[in-house]
Amino acid sequence: MTDTADRADVTAAVEDRLRRVGRKIRSSMLDAMPDGEPVRWLYGPMREYPSRPGKALRPALCMSAGRAFGGAADDLLGVAVAIELLHNAFLVHDDIVDGSEMRRGRPTLASKYGLAAALNAGDALAVVAGQVLRRATRRFDRDLADLVWAEFDTMAMRTLEGQATEAGWLLDNVEQLRPEDYLELIMHKTCWYTTIHPLRVGAMVGSRGTAELAPLVRFGFHFGAAFQIRDDMLNLVGDEKMYGKEILGDLYEGKRTLPLVHLTANARGADRDLVLEYLNMRRDERTPELVRTIRDLMDDYGSIEFTTKFAEGILSVAEDYFQEAFASAQPGHDLDFLRSLVPYVWARWR
Repeated sequence: MTDTADRADVTAAVEDRLRRVGRKIRSSMLDAMPDGEPVRWLYGPMREYPSRPGKALRPALCMSAGRAFGGAADDLLGVAVAIELLHNAFLVHDDIVDGSEMRRGRPTLASKYGLAAALNAGDALAVVAGQVLRRATRRFDRDLADLVWAEFDTMAMRTLEGQATEAGWLLDNVEQLRPEDYLELIMHKTCWYTTIHPLRVGAMVGSRGTAELAPLVRFGFHFGAAFQIRDDMLNLVGDEKMYGKEILGDLYEGKRTLPLVHLTANARGADRDLVLEYLNMRRDERTPELVRTIRDLMDDYGSIEFTTKFAEGILSVAEDYFQEAFASAQPGHDLDFLRSLVPYVWARWR
């Protein structure tokens, strides 16, 4: 079998697993939603994002890690649903902050209902996430329940710290950034709640608090960083129908993604002046022609190639850390799925 066929098999298997988990989690999220009024301005908008198919990576990581460390599906489902509900709350707020127009191939809540209704729906989703987690942790003894709640608190604060840093870079027009600064940002903003937390809390529940969690942080960070950089790249080179969000949206927003960090550090002469002027603009000042010029400069200065190689290096390290992270896990379909995630990201890069 060729490498291409191998990658296709890995991608198909992982995406099939994610789809199956996604269907279960979406159904459970919608079951957790309150009924009543006002439907039009609260409970209806709250259901929008949970109804839209997403990657379901976070609940899949939580469920698989938990079962790999000996947990039962019934003990893990509520925790996984709470993770995904909180993720949806973050998405609503992210879209407001970023001024995004599309989410999962459809209009954002802010575009469809206005800022006030969207903000309120995002807050409500976070409240429901807490309700679901409270019900889920009633299955555990007090010590384990406290550990799980503390893990959620830590994850939420790390995520908010990352959001604050990214907003601060835009607010203060920070220009002198390095790849290390970008990695520090996404460690907090993305990796902690996308990969590290789901893996840790799953292992925590599955092992009843006995699993060694530090190796999961190392694996989760490197895997999550590569996954986030892939998403950043898809925003530059992907297809809008497949991507589900507006292509070049990050550039319109001036987000300091790794390709833009590289371009800012390497552009010279008039090109550098243009990039710095671009960073200092508001979103509504960045015309489609100017955004396309900045995007073309990324090709001219090798920013896309640099970012691809950077992510591949991070994935290599993630592969090395996998064995350490899951040394005490049980063999089986769940461990096989987790092991396949690194080649899955490789397949999406190549």
